[in-house]
Amino acid sequence: MLEFPFWKNAIIWGICLFCAYLAVPVAFYARVESHNDAVAFLEAGNPATPEIQAASYAWPGWMPNALVNLGLDLRGGAHVLVEVRVEEIYAERLDNYWPLVRDALRDLKDQVGNVRRVENDPAVLRVKIGEPAGMPAALEAVKAIAQPIVSLTGLGTTDIVVSNEADEILVVLSDAEKVASDDRTMEQSLEIVRRRVDEAGTREPTIQRQGKDRILIQVPGIGSAEELLELIGKTAKLTFNTVNGRTSDANATPGAGEILVPSIDEEGVFYVLERRAVVSGDQLVDAQPTFDQNGRPAVSFRFNPQGGKIFGEYTAANVDNPFAIVLDDEVISAPTIQTAIPGGSGQITGNFTVEESTRLAVLLRAGALPAEIKVLEQRVIGPELGQDSIEAGKLASIIAFAAVCAYMVLSYGIWGMFANVALILNIVLIFAMMSVIGATLTLPGIGGIILTIGMAVDANVLVFERVREELRSGKGPVRAMSLGYEKALSAIVDGSLTTLIAAVILFALGSGPIRGFAVTLGLGLVTSIFTAIWVTRSIIAAYLNWRRPKTILV
Repeated sequence: MLEFPFWKNAIIWGICLFCAYLAVPVAFYARVESHNDAVAFLEAGNPATPEIQAASYAWPGWMPNALVNLGLDLRGGAHVLVEVRVEEIYAERLDNYWPLVRDALRDLKDQVGNVRRVENDPAVLRVKIGEPAGMPAALEAVKAIAQPIVSLTGLGTTDIVVSNEADEILVVLSDAEKVASDDRTMEQSLEIVRRRVDEAGTREPTIQRQGKDRILIQVPGIGSAEELLELIGKTAKLTFNTVNGRTSDANATPGAGEILVPSIDEEGVFYVLERRAVVSGDQLVDAQPTFDQNGRPAVSFRFNPQGGKIFGEYTAANVDNPFAIVLDDEVISAPTIQTAIPGGSGQITGNFTVEESTRLAVLLRAGALPAEIKVLEQRVIGPELGQDSIEAGKLASIIAFAAVCAYMVLSYGIWGMFANVALILNIVLIFAMMSVIGATLTLPGIGGIILTIGMAVDANVLVFERVREELRSGKGPVRAMSLGYEKALSAIVDGSLTTLIAAVILFALGSGPIRGFAVTLGLGLVTSIFTAIWVTRSIIAAYLNWRRPKTILV
């Protein structure tokens, strides 16, 4: 049981050395982090300043650069609670129904006469027909386009409710559809916020739904809540609309099916645009910061095949006509179409800085928020508090480590020293694995590491106590050590497995700091089994083969 061939030792110590190599960046955290940020900045196409270049060379390129992410409580960052105004989607849903209603009534023109939309309430789609006598047929036609929905609330079975007042058809969303719409809006908002934050290069954000219409966002490494809100607060809704005219009258009344939109670059200028967009940002598949032919910051974009086809056909049919690029209800550019633009790609130009073009590209890639968000709470956790937590965690870890090491040496002598070597390797393995998987270290996570320090030597204690029992029964040193490992193995595995199950459940059902604790505890259990069963046994086997003692004291 204590015979270790060369290949087995090579595997055990090869794993330890490789993990030590992966854990090296943790010892030079600030330098490696500056290097990673500088490299990411340069790879995004940003200009290389002397400071950025110096930071990019602060760490050798051939060395690993994966770091353990620090949580909000250690790194500092922004905490924001927002409310998604889900009711804004209702009017948009009804707007999308208007073409369907119009087409359904077009086939009944002989019975219903002319059809016109009456716009006085965004919560109700009102359609006026020219022949009131045709109202029954009109109602049946509109009801036929209603879509069935699956709802657990029992509030309704279709997405719209159709009724009439005199010569007007009234279409409203059913209660069941509002509930379903709210859920879709929240899911989409969560995903888009997560993508925007991740695109920005922040680390391990906490993004959770709270209640019916709220989202909690906690992002380490951001210096202010305003910086976070600039990233997630913009709707970033991009559309390409037909230009019907322009005016300097901010109170001008647009015609039916038109909207009045201000220009972002031309002060006092307003564009009259078709309400329905030719193509929208939903069909974008990529957006990247770039520079135009004059060297000014711009954003290049590319549509999916469907959007590219529509964009190409529209530009081919409207050569020499202007069209507007609208972002968040502002015209950022209104160029004249010089030629057809096939392929579905183009470029957005304007008075951008490099930072603005980069942020706009991030927002467009992530997609548009489906509804406006309202900030309910915002606060910043300063890095000083995080540094205090780190220092307190370091001190607690050092004290725990020193106490455990002293206990093992006093209790088991040289065998306790071997266990302490394995304990050091155990901590190295934990940080190496956390770096590789991109785990986040939180303050409770430090607690998990401290707990692991205490639990890591449990396996060795079990082995050494079993060895003592075998020595009392008259077994020789090698035989006693072999039997100690054999008989303690099942207890070590069972004890670690039950605790690992608890750690997995904590990770699956917990959130934030609880998951941080579960990660370090779970990884610590796995590495503890490896170091107790293989590393210490390898050391002890080498010692016994070297010294070949007649008796041993444990």
